[in-house]
Amino acid sequence: MSEAAALGGGRPGPLDRALRLFTDVRAGESATALLLAANVFLVLFAYYLIKPARKALILSGAGAEVESYASAALAILLLGAVPAYGRLAARLPRRRLIGRVTLFFVACLIAFFALGTMGVDVGIPFFLWVGIFNVMAVAQFWSFANDVYSTDEGERLFPIVAFGASLGAVLGSVAAGVVISHAGVMTTLLGAAAALWAGLLVTNAVDTRERARTEAGLPVPHTTAELPAATGEFAVSDAGGARPAAPTHGRGAAFRLVFADRYLLLIAVIVLLLNWVNTNGEYILSKTMATVAASSGRPADQVIGEFYSGFFAVVNALGLVLQLLVVSRVIKYGGARVALAVLPVISLVAYSLMAFLPVLAAIRWAKTAENATDYSLNNTVRNVLFLPTTREQKYAAKQAIDSFFKVAGDLASAGLVFLGAGWLALAPRQFALVNLALVCVWLAAVWAAGRRYQRLAGRA
Repeated sequence: MSEAAALGGGRPGPLDRALRLFTDVRAGESATALLLAANVFLVLFAYYLIKPARKALILSGAGAEVESYASAALAILLLGAVPAYGRLAARLPRRRLIGRVTLFFVACLIAFFALGTMGVDVGIPFFLWVGIFNVMAVAQFWSFANDVYSTDEGERLFPIVAFGASLGAVLGSVAAGVVISHAGVMTTLLGAAAALWAGLLVTNAVDTRERARTEAGLPVPHTTAELPAATGEFAVSDAGGARPAAPTHGRGAAFRLVFADRYLLLIAVIVLLLNWVNTNGEYILSKTMATVAASSGRPADQVIGEFYSGFFAVVNALGLVLQLLVVSRVIKYGGARVALAVLPVISLVAYSLMAFLPVLAAIRWAKTAENATDYSLNNTVRNVLFLPTTREQKYAAKQAIDSFFKVAGDLASAGLVFLGAGWLALAPRQFALVNLALVCVWLAAVWAAGRRYQRLAGRA
């Protein structure tokens, strides 16, 4: 992208100057950044609006045990869903791809609402569907954002975009409570469908705006209006003489892309280890909290509910503050490589604390720091890693990494808990020691991925 295009031309407007309080915004960039923030806000708002419904429908029907087993079923379903998405991305331009996938999700929500209000037990299929929607819809948005921005733009502006995700998660959770208390669980599904429809309108606005800005002089067949999303080429704004990769089509192409490229494989390993470590940590906190609640002399469900209400509130509030005031500065002054290492370093300190001081207060604040950093800085920089990749990698490989490998980390944690708690009778302190070993491997993967990102970003 030329410098003139990057700057948007002209002088910075009032909105550009206002957003400079949070990150480096140049002339003409604020509108697209805020539109993308609104877009991901609506996607996350929709998800957190239906997340309580997901819990309510399966726990009131199938029960907690089936909920645990559903993670394995979700991984199997993703083995089919990810390649199917990759084949669709290899045929459709990004606007039509996102439109069709989003409208499919909207139609599913309306169908589940209709079946649920007719008394049909939709607990298990809805639980599995929400799991697929969560990972694929969010990954699709970030694929689009990576396609819109060059590497330099993404590093500077993703902190603003990701703030929309954080705000959507918070307000979606609040709205879910209000809707459920006044209109019932199933009504949240219609609210989520409306949010997704609104988000699609924002996506189309961003697509129109950015194509006019970056592709005005290109023949239509060579623009993102006609080129399939997963073309194997670098983004139009990043082309600049870079050699495009050969497109990979066929069954399982998304997974082949990941395993054929060491950089993508490192990102996949990071995502797997992150979710493995984090889910282990959630088990440590849950197990410790359950023990404390059982000996409190009060109803255990009341004690646990009060604890987690306060815990989630603090985590989300801290995540918002970090996203708004800290994330852009860490990426700007430390670079993506340093930003990527922050969360595993925090996890190293957190699980060292849990291993040697396994009390609820220490575990709570260690997990608060880990989760808040994960939801803000780490979420942003993990999406920054895809900026210097090809369009095919952005749309196809990213879906595989953000969906299947994320769930694979959860499955690895479930297996460890089954073996450690059920067969070896490990205490929370010993699970923390296992996490310390996993974090060391995670840090090694982060170091290697950071080096490769610097080389790719330099070429892009």
